[in-house]
Amino acid sequence: MSSMRNAVQRRNHKERSQPKEREKWGILEKHKDYSLRAKDYASKKRRLKVLRQKAAERNPDEFHFAMISSKTRDGGQKVADRGNQALSQDAVRLLKTQDAGYLRTMAQKTRISLQQAEQAVVSGDSTFFTHSTGNTSQTKSPRHIAFVDTKADQGTWASSDERRQESHAPAKSPPKSERDHKEDSVVDDADGINEAFPSIEKLRIDTVSEQPLSHEAVLARKQRKREHEKKRKTLEALRRRATDIRAAELELEVQRARMNHSIGALNTRTGTRFKIRERKR
Repeated sequence: MSSMRNAVQRRNHKERSQPKEREKWGILEKHKDYSLRAKDYASKKRRLKVLRQKAAERNPDEFHFAMISSKTRDGGQKVADRGNQALSQDAVRLLKTQDAGYLRTMAQKTRISLQQAEQAVVSGDSTFFTHSTGNTSQTKSPRHIAFVDTKADQGTWASSDERRQESHAPAKSPPKSERDHKEDSVVDDADGINEAFPSIEKLRIDTVSEQPLSHEAVLARKQRKREHEKKRKTLEALRRRATDIRAAELELEVQRARMNHSIGALNTRTGTRFKIRERKR
């Protein structure tokens, strides 16, 4: 009978899907999902009850020696020893000396770069900013090497190559109008580096003019504004980097002086300043 019962086709019971108006809440929760969620909630509830009971019955005078060496952070996380070997004072002093040397080297490089950038701004040379950004497409021209059989073919190829380069050469930029000269004078007549790079709003000139600018003139003006903005951002980045390196160098010098006991220390929690006791004479 069991074989006959299994041979009869039964109805396929499909799971109920999430209604159309509740699809934003995801898949419909089944009873097995509810059971897992309820068991998890009940276990957390039991653990919280046990912890509350332990906290209520805690002995305020309880003490054991592990309390001395163990530490906790703000969130109650226990800070345990990871097994790392502590360095000696001499090793730490040596490492901080190497750090100070590295900071001095980087400060010197940043100072030289800043001086070169300022000189490039004053002289109007843009090669420094081109190399600093890695854009060398304007300085390098593509090379075309051709192999010929005779000297006569070489001369013929050279002359034809020159004509080909002249035909493919970019068109010269149109002469600057009076309005473009006024824009250039805003940058060229500046006294300092900060005045040489005003914001884009300061570089804007009255749009009302007698004759409308051509498309090439508009593109040239936008290119000049982009170059000015790039130079200004490069200078700001170099100055910010020099300031950060100097601050790190000063902080490292203070740490080294504290390790050598040449200056006092400050307790940041209480604000108490400890001074080095000088020898009585």
